[in-house]
Amino acid sequence: MEPVPVDEGEIVSGTPRLRASYALDAGGAWIAQARHLAAEFLTRARVEDGLPVSERVVEITQLVVSELVTNARKYAPGPVGLDLRVFSDTVEVVVRDANPNAPRPRDADPGRVGQHGLEIVMAVTQALDIRQEAEGKSITARISLSA
Repeated sequence: MEPVPVDEGEIVSGTPRLRASYALDAGGAWIAQARHLAAEFLTRARVEDGLPVSERVVEITQLVVSELVTNARKYAPGPVGLDLRVFSDTVEVVVRDANPNAPRPRDADPGRVGQHGLEIVMAVTQALDIRQEAEGKSITARISLSA
């Protein structure tokens, strides 16, 4: 099923300059759709809002979205929420799911195949914040526009 936009914001002092929220439900193309949504969102920020969003920032954001949505799909039941926000110097990616358990990075192991997603996200972001919520958790990754 296609992601559905559920909220778009306006420019207000102290809030994101641009934001969009999507509900990703049980469709099979979550990850590709989420990556596409992130690229479209950042293109809009560049073209419509004049923010300096480089192709590298788009690629890093798509990677972060891909890893976080993949983990949510693998380890949490039900729908996943994806929020994208642009501030004057930062992109925030927020993924919400119904699993209350916080992910933990695994010890480095170059021989391990897979399960490196959280390590990758931590390596390419400014900050990573994991919060328990009433019905699961949210993971917020912050990416510098100057990345």
